[in-house]
Amino acid sequence: MKRFTLSNKERIKRRKDFEQIFSNGSYIYSKKRLIKAVYLAEYSGAEAGVKAAIAVSKKQGIAVWRNRIKRLIRESFRLNKEILLESCLRKNILLKIIFSPVNFTEKNNKKIKLNDVLPDVLEIMLKLKSVL
Repeated sequence: MKRFTLSNKERIKRRKDFEQIFSNGSYIYSKKRLIKAVYLAEYSGAEAGVKAAIAVSKKQGIAVWRNRIKRLIRESFRLNKEILLESCLRKNILLKIIFSPVNFTEKNNKKIKLNDVLPDVLEIMLKLKSVL
Protein backbone atom coordinates (compact mmCIF):
# COMPACT_ATOMS: atom_id res chain seq x y z
CA MET A 1 0.00 0.00 0.00
CA LYS A 2 1.17 3.47 -0.79
CA ARG A 3 1.89 5.80 2.05
CA PHE A 4 -0.40 8.80 1.61
CA THR A 5 -3.22 7.42 -0.52
CA LEU A 6 -6.62 6.02 0.23
CA SER A 7 -7.31 3.44 -2.47
CA ASN A 8 -10.54 1.59 -3.13
CA LYS A 9 -9.16 -1.45 -1.32
CA GLU A 10 -8.83 0.65 1.84
CA ARG A 11 -12.47 1.80 1.84
CA ILE A 12 -15.55 0.12 3.24
CA LYS A 13 -18.25 0.05 0.58
CA ARG A 14 -20.49 -2.97 1.04
CA ARG A 15 -23.74 -2.63 2.94
CA LYS A 16 -23.06 -5.98 4.63
CA ASP A 17 -19.79 -4.63 6.06
CA PHE A 18 -21.51 -1.51 7.41
CA GLU A 19 -24.22 -3.61 9.09
CA GLN A 20 -21.62 -5.98 10.55
CA ILE A 21 -19.54 -3.12 11.98
CA PHE A 22 -22.51 -1.27 13.46
CA SER A 23 -23.97 -4.42 15.04
CA ASN A 24 -20.76 -6.06 16.35
CA GLY A 25 -18.34 -3.15 16.60
CA SER A 26 -17.15 -1.06 19.52
CA TYR A 27 -17.53 2.69 19.86
CA ILE A 28 -14.81 5.17 20.69
CA TYR A 29 -15.21 8.94 21.09
CA SER A 30 -12.78 11.83 20.91
CA LYS A 31 -12.13 13.77 24.09
CA LYS A 32 -14.33 16.70 23.03
CA ARG A 33 -16.98 14.22 21.81
CA LEU A 34 -17.03 15.81 18.36
CA ILE A 35 -16.24 12.66 16.38
CA LYS A 36 -16.97 9.01 17.10
CA ALA A 37 -15.63 5.88 15.51
CA VAL A 38 -17.13 2.42 15.32
CA TYR A 39 -14.49 -0.22 14.79
CA LEU A 40 -14.24 -3.96 14.32
CA ALA A 41 -10.95 -5.86 14.46
CA GLU A 42 -10.80 -9.19 12.66
CA TYR A 43 -7.81 -11.46 13.09
CA SER A 44 -6.98 -12.69 9.61
CA GLY A 45 -3.55 -13.36 8.18
CA ALA A 46 -4.48 -13.10 4.51
CA GLU A 47 -5.96 -9.61 4.43
CA ALA A 48 -4.37 -7.52 7.16
CA GLY A 49 -4.63 -3.74 7.10
CA VAL A 50 -7.03 -0.88 7.73
CA LYS A 51 -10.30 -0.07 5.98
CA ALA A 52 -12.24 3.11 6.66
CA ALA A 53 -15.49 4.87 5.84
CA ILE A 54 -17.21 8.09 6.89
CA ALA A 55 -20.92 8.28 7.72
CA VAL A 56 -22.75 11.59 8.18
CA SER A 57 -26.44 11.86 9.03
CA LYS A 58 -28.75 13.99 6.88
CA LYS A 59 -29.90 15.75 10.04
CA GLN A 60 -26.50 17.38 10.45
CA GLY A 61 -26.77 19.75 7.51
CA ILE A 62 -27.21 20.25 3.81
CA ALA A 63 -25.43 18.05 1.28
CA VAL A 64 -22.66 20.55 0.57
CA TRP A 65 -21.74 20.75 4.26
CA ARG A 66 -21.99 16.96 4.76
CA ASN A 67 -19.72 16.33 1.78
CA ARG A 68 -17.18 18.85 3.08
CA ILE A 69 -16.96 17.24 6.52
CA LYS A 70 -16.62 13.82 4.90
CA ARG A 71 -13.73 15.10 2.78
CA LEU A 72 -12.04 16.63 5.83
CA ILE A 73 -12.35 13.47 7.94
CA ARG A 74 -11.14 11.35 5.02
CA GLU A 75 -8.13 13.64 4.53
CA SER A 76 -7.31 13.53 8.26
CA PHE A 77 -7.42 9.75 8.20
CA ARG A 78 -5.39 9.52 4.99
CA LEU A 79 -2.58 11.68 6.36
CA ASN A 80 -2.28 9.66 9.59
CA LYS A 81 -3.26 6.12 8.62
CA GLU A 82 0.27 4.79 9.11
CA ILE A 83 -0.26 5.03 12.87
CA LEU A 84 -2.72 2.13 12.68
CA LEU A 85 -1.42 0.39 9.58
CA GLU A 86 1.93 -0.64 11.07
CA SER A 87 0.43 -2.28 14.17
CA CYS A 88 -2.32 -4.01 12.15
CA LEU A 89 0.16 -5.49 9.69
CA ARG A 90 2.45 -6.64 12.49
CA LYS A 91 -0.40 -8.37 14.36
CA ASN A 92 -2.25 -9.64 11.23
CA ILE A 93 -5.42 -7.69 11.99
CA LEU A 94 -7.98 -6.33 9.54
CA LEU A 95 -9.32 -3.19 11.21
CA LYS A 96 -12.55 -1.69 9.88
CA ILE A 97 -13.42 1.81 11.08
CA ILE A 98 -16.42 4.05 10.44
CA PHE A 99 -15.93 7.67 11.47
CA SER A 100 -18.90 9.95 12.02
CA PRO A 101 -19.25 13.46 13.43
CA VAL A 102 -21.35 13.69 16.57
CA ASN A 103 -21.50 17.32 17.67
CA PHE A 104 -20.53 18.86 14.34
CA THR A 105 -23.64 20.32 12.74
CA GLU A 106 -24.10 22.95 10.12
CA LYS A 107 -25.90 25.21 12.61
CA ASN A 108 -22.98 25.16 15.06
CA ASN A 109 -20.11 25.07 12.55
CA LYS A 110 -20.92 26.91 9.33
CA LYS A 111 -17.33 27.08 8.11
CA ILE A 112 -15.34 24.04 9.05
CA LYS A 113 -11.65 23.58 8.34
CA LEU A 114 -9.15 20.74 8.50
CA ASN A 115 -7.68 22.12 11.74
CA ASP A 116 -11.08 21.63 13.42
CA VAL A 117 -11.29 17.95 12.50
CA LEU A 118 -7.67 16.72 12.44
CA PRO A 119 -6.92 16.66 16.21
CA ASP A 120 -10.05 14.63 17.00
CA VAL A 121 -9.43 12.07 14.25
CA LEU A 122 -5.79 11.76 15.31
CA GLU A 123 -6.83 11.26 18.95
CA ILE A 124 -9.25 8.48 17.98
CA MET A 125 -6.57 6.78 15.90
CA LEU A 126 -4.11 6.87 18.80
CA LYS A 127 -6.75 5.42 21.14
CA LEU A 128 -7.41 2.65 18.63
CA LYS A 129 -3.72 1.87 18.41
CA SER A 130 -3.53 1.46 22.18
CA VAL A 131 -6.61 -0.80 22.17
CA LEU A 132 -5.10 -3.08 19.53
